[in-house]
Amino acid sequence: MALALHPWRFLRWGRGAAPGLRFPTRTEGSRGQCGPRPLRCSEVVGNPGTFKRGLLFSALSYLGFEAYQVISQAAVVHATFKVEEILEQADYLYESGETEKLYQLLAQYKESENAELLWRLARASRDRAQLSKTSEEEKKLFVYEALEYAKRALEKNESSFAAHKWYAICISDVGDYEGIKVKIANAYIIKEHFEKAIELNPKDATSIHLMGIWCYTFAEMPWYQRRIAKMLFATPPSSTYEEALGYFHRAEQVDPNFYSKNLLLLGKTYLKLNNKKLAALWLMKAKDYPAHTEEDKQIQTEAAQLLTGL
Repeated sequence: MALALHPWRFLRWGRGAAPGLRFPTRTEGSRGQCGPRPLRCSEVVGNPGTFKRGLLFSALSYLGFEAYQVISQAAVVHATFKVEEILEQADYLYESGETEKLYQLLAQYKESENAELLWRLARASRDRAQLSKTSEEEKKLFVYEALEYAKRALEKNESSFAAHKWYAICISDVGDYEGIKVKIANAYIIKEHFEKAIELNPKDATSIHLMGIWCYTFAEMPWYQRRIAKMLFATPPSSTYEEALGYFHRAEQVDPNFYSKNLLLLGKTYLKLNNKKLAALWLMKAKDYPAHTEEDKQIQTEAAQLLTGL
């Protein structure tokens, strides 16, 4: 940044720019006649040597500035290319279910100011917390770490639907460690960011699915939590299974079979609404969903258990 300031000091073309530059106002006629006389070169430019040095200095400064611009632009292009390359690698690892490798890749850039890198790092941190081999102590560290990255991503780009989505997800995770009061209070923030994510990208099935989870969670809230919520808030968050079902179906319409958990929750919501036929349909889809992650395997097991109980 310091380099960027120097060229401007050398490009002042206002007062005092060229030493000795002056325009005489005295009029003196030749042979006693009044009127302007021709100006000598030295009077226009002052000391010719000084003028030439000033002109050369300005020209070199201008050329230096032009060179700096070219180098700066090249650096920006290179940096942009590098970020795009990292994002491609990260997305490949994510799709491949390589959670630990993905985290190791992105953790190298944890000081980045790029929102796209940061929200992916938040997601990777959260995914590491979800691994079965992660201890409870490590899980808590990863959960709070993920929230910090998501928060920074949102600060860098408030127009990023993914930053809003992962910020909401990470706030929800942190609520598990901060008690029922904080969890309920955070529910308003979570809903706000999910809705903003959907507004920014109506075609993102995951954001729609997460709004469905929000509705499902408050539809099945236990009576004692409802009582606490009413004591703490004048209008506590609430929802219905019908609302949840609407979001889950909308997510499927946007991107069919995009997520095993959406299939599972469609089945579970139909169970809550006592529609066993449709519940069995969606639970079977969840059970047969190809398992790419540990979560997919857990969902297959849960779906199979629920089908056994029908």
